[in-house]
Amino acid sequence: MLIPRYLSDRKLLVYGVFLVLLVMVLTPLMINLFYWKYENYPELQDQVVQHQAGYYLLNFLLTSTFTVFKIISDWIKSEREKRRVQTQNMQSELRFLKSQINPHFLFNTLNSLYALTIKKSDLAPEIVLRLADMMRYMLYECNEKWVPLSREIAYIENYLELERLRHGQHADVQFTKQGDVHHQRIAPLMFIPFLENSFKHGLARSLSTGFVHVHLEVTETHVHFRIENSKPDSHPQPESRTFGGIGLTNVRKRLNMLYPDQHVLQIIQDPLTFRVELTLSFTEEN
Repeated sequence: MLIPRYLSDRKLLVYGVFLVLLVMVLTPLMINLFYWKYENYPELQDQVVQHQAGYYLLNFLLTSTFTVFKIISDWIKSEREKRRVQTQNMQSELRFLKSQINPHFLFNTLNSLYALTIKKSDLAPEIVLRLADMMRYMLYECNEKWVPLSREIAYIENYLELERLRHGQHADVQFTKQGDVHHQRIAPLMFIPFLENSFKHGLARSLSTGFVHVHLEVTETHVHFRIENSKPDSHPQPESRTFGGIGLTNVRKRLNMLYPDQHVLQIIQDPLTFRVELTLSFTEEN
């Protein structure tokens, strides 16, 4: 009863006092028991009396060893439970963050398609095909923790082409790639918030011609994503609104969960441009 009650409450001093008292009470009982047991062996009785201090020390060492074992056992169980809860929380948080992201992209792409159908544009069928590919990626592939980098790039290309067709001559939209893409895997929809931000809060607000330039550099160890866009012909938006519905805080949170100490995020802006640079290291897990 002492161990669960006082060790679990971290009352170590109280537990130590009770432990000493327990040894002081039980050891004399044990000595008397041995003494009576050996009543027909005077020599053994003399040894029991002579080694009383040893019995006290032995009992104290035994109870202390059991205490240490209990503390270590409880710590291991506690750490295992904390890791389990942490993993569950992380999975729940990622599902929540992804649920925030996906509907927002769908809303934007449907708006683009609606604008083209209003104009009866011949580009509408192409938009439908690209939208279908984007939806397939989001619905069936993004449920995994890691996805092929090639599929994330295909999503970026579809997204940029959709915006390029929608804005026409009003926008300079460019996408360049450097390096070989083969077996690399990353977390899904990692770059999309920055893409959406560039169009929603940059190009879409410009009265004159603006630009969005995206560059992706891939090596064996990392992928470097850079996006730069022109600022609108108006006052800049507060940072809290920089990433629309998901927010910069959630973007950083997802990066910290999926790429702890394995990412570098830089946000640079001047009066005319806004630039984001994100480097992700490929991990052993993916």
